[in-house]
Amino acid sequence: MNVKYLFRIIVLSLALLPIALLAQDGKKKKTETVKIQTSAICEDCKVRLEKNLAFEKGVRAVELDEETKIISITYKTGKNDKESLKKAITKIGYDADEMPADQEAHDKLPECCQKGNEPH
Repeated sequence: MNVKYLFRIIVLSLALLPIALLAQDGKKKKTETVKIQTSAICEDCKVRLEKNLAFEKGVRAVELDEETKIISITYKTGKNDKESLKKAITKIGYDADEMPADQEAHDKLPECCQKGNEPH
């Protein structure tokens, strides 16, 4: 292999390196974590919310703090967003920040999990 040919390959490789790095960076899925206030009451609510939300598109992790009633959801950006996740919570039967629970879904919750009841 002659030196000029080798030199061209090295220069071309160095010129293309930033483009390759940018392409890789664009492929990486970034995640975001949101915190949403819920009307959850007990351990059953925690299990129900965490289980159901785990199946939402792009969701990677879900955890409800029973004491504060705040649910933390980590999801892939571009696959989901906070408003859609809040709507999913309301469809399970719980309030999500300022969004009220879907009444029909709320009424299907066990009595102990409905708003106004004490944790068991």
